[in-house]
Amino acid sequence: MNVLVIQEIIWCLILVITLDKAVAQKYEPTWDSIDARPIPQWYDDAKFGIFIHWGVFAVPSFGSEWFWDFWKDQHKQEYIDFMKENYPPDFTYQDFARDFSAEFFNPEDWADIFQSSGAKYVILTSKHHEGYTLWPSKASFSWNAMDVGPNRDLVGELAAAIRQNTNLKFGLYHSLFEWYNPLYKQDEAANFTTQNFVHQKTMPELYELVENYKPEVIWSDGEQPADADYWTSKEFIAWLYNDSPVKDTVVINDRWGKGTVGVHGGYYTYADRYNPGMLLAHKWENCMTIDKRSWGYRRNAKLSEFLTMDELLQTLAETISCGGNLLMNVGPTKDGMIAPIFEERLRDMGSWLDLNGEAIYYSKPWTSQNDTLTPGVWYTKSGDNTVDSYVYAIVLDWPQSGNLTLGAPHLVQESTVTLLGYTGDLVWETRGNTTVVTFPDKARVSGEWAWVLKMTNVS
Repeated sequence: MNVLVIQEIIWCLILVITLDKAVAQKYEPTWDSIDARPIPQWYDDAKFGIFIHWGVFAVPSFGSEWFWDFWKDQHKQEYIDFMKENYPPDFTYQDFARDFSAEFFNPEDWADIFQSSGAKYVILTSKHHEGYTLWPSKASFSWNAMDVGPNRDLVGELAAAIRQNTNLKFGLYHSLFEWYNPLYKQDEAANFTTQNFVHQKTMPELYELVENYKPEVIWSDGEQPADADYWTSKEFIAWLYNDSPVKDTVVINDRWGKGTVGVHGGYYTYADRYNPGMLLAHKWENCMTIDKRSWGYRRNAKLSEFLTMDELLQTLAETISCGGNLLMNVGPTKDGMIAPIFEERLRDMGSWLDLNGEAIYYSKPWTSQNDTLTPGVWYTKSGDNTVDSYVYAIVLDWPQSGNLTLGAPHLVQESTVTLLGYTGDLVWETRGNTTVVTFPDKARVSGEWAWVLKMTNVS
């Protein structure tokens, strides 16, 4: 039986046992209680997810998904000039919404791309800081995808396609605040001593999302500058863990109010594109973008501004070796297309994972995260419950001499070293405190980027 199949069976049994124990657990709306909840095992096993930033900002598709704020509040000159040169003087950001058409949005096509990427979960921006919701929210009258723009429930359509056509978990991003919502501005002016925006907008939306779409990840954002008491975050999370339709499997992040990032919630995000390069004690996630400059789609992006496969695999290796998950973002167009550059990167990532996924999925951090001697080598080990224990070395650069010298792993006579994508054992030898592995002819090895050594009996 395939090792990954055995792992799936074992983790399913663990999940059943964990869920049985969770039935009796009652979480209180306090951080001590909320933080005591274990992160569901599926999330740690998954390792790799897809982020989707989609909204009205895809219409101007210029600069950043922060277009509205950069234009109207921060008064950045390039945005002011863009509007002056391309739109009439009385044009408002809300006017963009009618052109958020999504006429080419085919959720089954998206599902196929995401499945092919090797990702295990996908997270859609249900609402960004602009306040426009991608579902027919009762709390967002006339500023949602059903009332203006595509006249469709984009969240519901994608959720159904993901669940019917893939084995991915479906999650949702949700911004707590909105730049220019009058209710939020009133609460802000009152130094957040009032909560009209929370009670009439933010929390009704979150409950609506969970009850209607049952997301298994809630990726909260926009927590500053108000604290969790203003947002009533603890009360919502306690309900989420105790009584919601996803109470046993849902995973949350740490952006629930001022001072919560890296301290409270589920997994920690710390900051966008966070990549510490070292093992962290708490489960964390590196949310990052294929487009180096923006989370949303940009019409004026240059090829050099997209991460290459070598760069993406380096980020993946560094993140997984240090105990994190990688959440890789794409920004669709206003008409609902995932640009070919994004699709190519995702499908190439899937091809790499098809060959090397055993070093990623279900893996655990090893004693050393990267090699002590040779740069560009990152380590993982097979999950704790596998029949055999392996250490994997993800080698970012093919050794030009044909030999790779490693300082971290120590092998014994019974050890074996193989290369995923190549048939047969590799020759290795101990030289002092190092291990030297002889690589085969590169033409006989599958794969174009980042090669994985699989080692047994390693200390």
